[in-house]
Amino acid sequence: MANGKLYGVSVGPGDPELLTLKAIRVIQEADVVAVPNIGHKRQTAYAICEAYLEGKELLDCSTPMTKDRSVVLAAYDKIAEDLCALLSEGKSVAYLCLGDIAIYSTYIYVHDIVVARGFDAEIIPGVTSFCAVAARLGTALCEGPERLLIAPVMAADVDDILDVPANKVFMKSGKAVQELRDKLAARGELDRASMVANCGLADEKVFEHFADIDDDGDYFSVVIVKGA
Repeated sequence: MANGKLYGVSVGPGDPELLTLKAIRVIQEADVVAVPNIGHKRQTAYAICEAYLEGKELLDCSTPMTKDRSVVLAAYDKIAEDLCALLSEGKSVAYLCLGDIAIYSTYIYVHDIVVARGFDAEIIPGVTSFCAVAARLGTALCEGPERLLIAPVMAADVDDILDVPANKVFMKSGKAVQELRDKLAARGELDRASMVANCGLADEKVFEHFADIDDDGDYFSVVIVKGA
């Protein structure tokens, strides 16, 4: 029996209409759909693709959100083991991933393990969260010779990034969003910043002026800061 194939399927930031035609086809044709579970109260990737999952065999892939690297690596190994077992049975598997797999995804670690074990795998690209946020704000990420810098937010790590002359995207802002706002205010750059939380989801919040944010943000908060 020939081995099955693994597909890492980028499903976009939240709006089901931002699923690509290729992503939909791969999901529909797959024998099994692997659904990531990072411990949030909602399973966002599942919700995005729910219309195409009726009758599908599902594999729950638990990835705990922790800074303990040993725990995370053990979770990746367990997921890869489960995927390889299915592939060995000749089943094709579509692994759902928010946004685009090339941008800060956890899937890529599992992908590398599976490929290293001799199985075939393919990545399906998708719409990134920051592209969706720029569209929601009606703005460009970069024009002409402008540069674009993309980084995850951990408040202690942004100082050197803020010094770079470029338009900036801060992803996964979460609880650090207030500190990021304070740093931008201290630099006189707050009026060039905007934020969208949960872009494309039912609880989406849009702040054209970053100064107007009303809470500590969400894990799915994206801040865009235009250069001078």
